[in-house]
Amino acid sequence: MNKVEVKKVTGKKEMDDFIRLTDYIYRDCPQYVPDLRSDIRTLIKPRKAIATPHPAPSENAKHRSLYLQPFVAYQNEKPVGRIVGIINHRTNEKWQTKNVRFSMIEFIDDIDVSKALIEAVSEWGRSHGMNRIQGPLGITDFDKEGMLLEDFDMTGSPSTIYNPDYYPHHMETLGMEKEVDWVQIRINVPEEIPARYQRVAQYCREQMGLKVIKVTDDMVYKKGYGKKVFDLLNDAYEPLFGFTRLSDKQVNQFLHKYLPVIDHQLIPVIVDENDNVVGAAVTMGSISQAMRKAGGSLWPLGWYHLLKALKWKREDNAEMLLIAVRPDLQGYGINAMFFEDLIPIYNKYGFRWAETGPQLEDNVRELSQWKPLHPEIVKRRRCYKKELE
Repeated sequence: MNKVEVKKVTGKKEMDDFIRLTDYIYRDCPQYVPDLRSDIRTLIKPRKAIATPHPAPSENAKHRSLYLQPFVAYQNEKPVGRIVGIINHRTNEKWQTKNVRFSMIEFIDDIDVSKALIEAVSEWGRSHGMNRIQGPLGITDFDKEGMLLEDFDMTGSPSTIYNPDYYPHHMETLGMEKEVDWVQIRINVPEEIPARYQRVAQYCREQMGLKVIKVTDDMVYKKGYGKKVFDLLNDAYEPLFGFTRLSDKQVNQFLHKYLPVIDHQLIPVIVDENDNVVGAAVTMGSISQAMRKAGGSLWPLGWYHLLKALKWKREDNAEMLLIAVRPDLQGYGINAMFFEDLIPIYNKYGFRWAETGPQLEDNVRELSQWKPLHPEIVKRRRCYKKELE
């Protein structure tokens, strides 16, 4: 039995090993969609890897509300696993918990490796006063979350986790238990808008005074619509599992990183008669195959594959990343306005099917909205938990 050594990412060698491990794990996997290496490098760069004890959150929560520590596992000096530990004090304060999260976990099919990774984050969490480990989860609710449990033959996406089928078995062997499950919805794009959606959308327009708009860059950045949309998302998702409101800094990061590359025609925003944002849907054409061709890098030709998929030769499906309605208006059928708007556009763009992001399995209201489209439930994924002794 080869000894497993887990090291913190503190320099270039560990950083490169962390990033390139997925090239080995998924070298023969056509379903895996790689992240951009530059994004991973930015997230886990050593200056963000804080390992010293943290003062009480109340003392400096505004400045030091997050700890992040990446690790790499080695056997015979060869990288065989990786993991990131995350302590989000804002989330723990909101939910009155002491959780350390694990994220970006990858490992070969060796229980000694997965055990060493989980133990490394557990010990790191205990040293910061945490009493429970959970994951995979990200820093925010808009990051990748949930270990894939089924449908390993389906292609992944840049916004969700893909993992080999042995990962969940390792978690169970290590005593990890289910905390929550998410599912995704896959639909075939109909040629015509279902009559039910048309009726409800008409009611929302005529009786509630609502309308769909498409925001421009000027409206997003200069007139504040970007922030209005994220304020809505914060309000709508506030009660959901593990959610913590995004800060203004995080909102600005999302706006400047993602909105410039998404076709605004695929982002319907619903406003009332006073121009208040009451609903928003963030969707985009799939870039899964483009990301596979890019191989985790924009250079030398990765940018071309991505631009081609976004602008010139679209892939055949859309990703429905986020849908939100203001809490006091939920249950009135406002989501029908999204479908009435998007179905003709999806047909125009040649999207034959669409898939949602992960949705909590017990969020009945959210899941029921897809019924007129004859949805298929796919890609169940799980957040695990375990008490730290």
